[in-house]
Amino acid sequence: MKSVIIIGAGGAGLVAALSAKESGAKVTVITKEYPTRSQTCMAQGGINAVLSEDGGDSIEIHVQNTLKSAAGLADENAVRYMCQEAPHAVAWLDSIGVGFSRTNESRIAQRKLGGAYAPRACYAQDYTGLKILHTLYDRCLAEGIEILNERYLLEFLTCKDAQEKIFVYGVSVLNKRSGEVQTYEAQSVIVATGGYSRIYHNYSTNSSSSTGDGIATALRAGVKASDLEFVQFHPTALKNSSILISESARGAGGYILNSKGERFVNELLPRDEVSKAIDDEIAKGEDIFLDIRHLGLEFIEKELPQEAKLAKLYENIDPARELIPIKPAAHYTMGGIDVDENSSTCIAGLYAVGECANHRVHGANRLGGNSLLELVVFGRQVGKNAAEHAKSSDENLDLQEQITEIKEYTNEINFYEKQKFLGDLFYKNVGIKRDKTALQNVLNEVQEIRNILPKMGLDDKTKIYNTNLIEFLEFKNMLELAELIIISAINRQESRGAHFRVDFPAADNEKFKAHSIIDKNGAICYED
Repeated sequence: MKSVIIIGAGGAGLVAALSAKESGAKVTVITKEYPTRSQTCMAQGGINAVLSEDGGDSIEIHVQNTLKSAAGLADENAVRYMCQEAPHAVAWLDSIGVGFSRTNESRIAQRKLGGAYAPRACYAQDYTGLKILHTLYDRCLAEGIEILNERYLLEFLTCKDAQEKIFVYGVSVLNKRSGEVQTYEAQSVIVATGGYSRIYHNYSTNSSSSTGDGIATALRAGVKASDLEFVQFHPTALKNSSILISESARGAGGYILNSKGERFVNELLPRDEVSKAIDDEIAKGEDIFLDIRHLGLEFIEKELPQEAKLAKLYENIDPARELIPIKPAAHYTMGGIDVDENSSTCIAGLYAVGECANHRVHGANRLGGNSLLELVVFGRQVGKNAAEHAKSSDENLDLQEQITEIKEYTNEINFYEKQKFLGDLFYKNVGIKRDKTALQNVLNEVQEIRNILPKMGLDDKTKIYNTNLIEFLEFKNMLELAELIIISAINRQESRGAHFRVDFPAADNEKFKAHSIIDKNGAICYED
């Protein structure tokens, strides 16, 4: 039986697992935490799909909304495929038991999100991602899919054939429970490890696990990444904690106000435009608030219960009676592992899906409601493709030596302090607005930190549940990606979508209406 390993147990990984199992493969899911803790839980607003054209919406309009938000960098064929598959994706989720909210006619309820022509986001209160994730997890358990928790990805195992073509034949992981390095072999490997917004540290809506491990590891194996400079800032994160307040709050009619009580932006513009408008107001000394008081207590309790709970828990605010203080925060990374129309990388047998992959459907700025859609549509595709791929090889690597070397690093410098320093630098200089001088300064800082890594040792030298070691490995991966993100941002001398250069405020279609492609050495080129 063909064997498929999936790294990551969020929505994309679990959809791929079910698809690969359905296609006849033996499936093993490997994850550094637990499936129910994945970032998919935070996709609250909904999943886009045109379920009916009676209200004037259409699949073609969905395509055009997505392309407009992408600012010229999405692949139209990929976008069209995703939007055409959207109704089937939602029907499949409905068939496996996802508890969507319903209309009085028992149809799946839909709401309007930013950048959309019409209400097309299918939702489950404001817990859409969480309910999808839990349903997928239940289905994987019912199908007997093996899930190995608390394994941290170290490297992909690769070899070459007689024609020097690189193949993947498995993975090496660190078992967090035992401290041992383990290898697992398979004919196909799917990377579904999520994005890299946690580089921004406390200025990110993402969990602490969103450290770009899969992308950094794939780069070391020889793949290329694309569009790393495009990081979407969500306009409505809680001011003090960066906890996400879903776009569903604005989709339901919430207002964004400044200290004077003024609505200074159309709340349902694409996220990059709303975030820039908020940033401009903050630069003037204004505090920014989300106002949902006018929606009423009954509506908030029924449709936005999670947002109300988060505001009370993290800001001590009752949103039915008080304004919610907010700020933009790093939320979603459009760039990632470069894949083709089959979700395949340049390494045979190695696939990528979800936020860690660049399917070229989000371009320079993701349309709200398309992230859950992407992971279902391409998750189903990649599971089938990986199951059909059957190539075997034989080789082994000694990764235990790598762990031993790290434990021998001196502990002169606290890497946790450097991690916070990196997050502050990125938020201020590689954030909503950027310029060459600041980017170059940050690049110099990142390269210096990488040079002194051997002086950032571990306090904990034990093997079992050594979180100190895991967090160091995550920091090391984030540093590798940070350097490539900055190089990509320096080279893109224009403003497009989520990438705004103060020194090059206009788009330059002649030079840069193209995807940036970068390798582990920082060599960059542009491809249409």
